[in-house]
Amino acid sequence: MILVTGGAGFIGSNFVLDWLAQSDEPVINLDKLTYAGNLENLNSLQGNPRHIFVQGDIGDRALLDALLARHQPRAVLNFAAESHVDRSIHGPEDFVQTNIVGTFHLLEAVRAYWNQLADEAKQHFRFLHVSTDEVYGSLTKDAPAFTEQHRYEPNSPYSASKAASDHLVRSYHHTYGLPVLTTNCSNNYGPYHFPEKLIPLMIVNALAGKPLPVYGDGQQIRDWLYVKDHCSAIRRVLAAGQVGEVYNVGGWNEKPNLDIVHIVCDLLDEARPRSDSTSYRKQIVSVTDRPGHDRRYAIDASKIERELGWKPAETFDTGIRKTVAWYLEHQDWVANVQSGAYRTWLDKNYSERAV
Repeated sequence: MILVTGGAGFIGSNFVLDWLAQSDEPVINLDKLTYAGNLENLNSLQGNPRHIFVQGDIGDRALLDALLARHQPRAVLNFAAESHVDRSIHGPEDFVQTNIVGTFHLLEAVRAYWNQLADEAKQHFRFLHVSTDEVYGSLTKDAPAFTEQHRYEPNSPYSASKAASDHLVRSYHHTYGLPVLTTNCSNNYGPYHFPEKLIPLMIVNALAGKPLPVYGDGQQIRDWLYVKDHCSAIRRVLAAGQVGEVYNVGGWNEKPNLDIVHIVCDLLDEARPRSDSTSYRKQIVSVTDRPGHDRRYAIDASKIERELGWKPAETFDTGIRKTVAWYLEHQDWVANVQSGAYRTWLDKNYSERAV
């Protein structure tokens, strides 16, 4: 049995779904169900005895101790995090509490649990921490991509809080011997992505006839990783990763944000044309850039391919087509996830930026 934290969020729910589709091993799924945690992502698992869902906070030490003692997992995978840069700018405290303090409480509970395991179980136990390439800071256009040896230079409250959590995980290995693994991924996209992030926001706004807000000149470059490729990488790291090591996970797909928006518009033009027969591109508007916006991220995923034999199965073309098709086929999911609180936050974030 494994314990997954944050397993109702975007990446976590995709991981749980893929894990149970490919393995008979049960999952304990601990999620606080904040705005981005959505049990509807896991509807297909209703009645599945191998999926045990628990609503709770990784900062709740008593709950963690009880779950670990009762279920005796062989691994803990930590997906739980506040993850949106714009939200961290408006309200950094939640990011400090979840990403730093919450990770600390989780590590303490896992350390206590691991210490009392029998020798063989102790030897095979793993704590896998899922992190981001944003901890490395920003690259110039021609700089080499991030490797695992790149210096941490976080530039937002979000990335700073994730960097702190990475350092805590590393310290628990070097100080206490806890068998940890860390993955740092590039920008994920795919099914169940909460529609505040770039790709789902563009799809949802385009279909609703709303503006497609692009920060600044839209030339911020990101590496794009299809979420199911990310899930397969995590499974591979859990199975064969070297204890104490960090593995960068990327899609080898560097693209400027504006190019991404153009691609989404063009796919929607094909699949769901506007009633006036013009392109969705006419809805694109440039808005004031956000503070401290990193110019470029790029992941060098050579290490995980070289040492563990993993590489992404999807190109950006195949992955984005699957993603747009999924959103078109799951309009009910989109409607249900767009709560009043979510719409209020979007209005706040974008209404403050001059077109």
